[in-house]
Amino acid sequence: MSVNGATWRTATRSGTSGGDCVEVADNLPGVVLVRDSKNRDGGTIHVTPSSWQAFVALAKQIGPAV
Repeated sequence: MSVNGATWRTATRSGTSGGDCVEVADNLPGVVLVRDSKNRDGGTIHVTPSSWQAFVALAKQIGPAV
């Protein structure tokens, strides 16, 4: 699958220091793309929108990493 046209964003809580972040593109139909912000050419994970929504919901329940 081509990632052309993907609009990438980082979490608002990731700050501007370039730390350990992921970038997400959820503007393509039927897929959410995830990649490492420090290694943008290192590969992309493709997940369904429902899987991504479930992941985000669980992450919100667990809370921030220490």
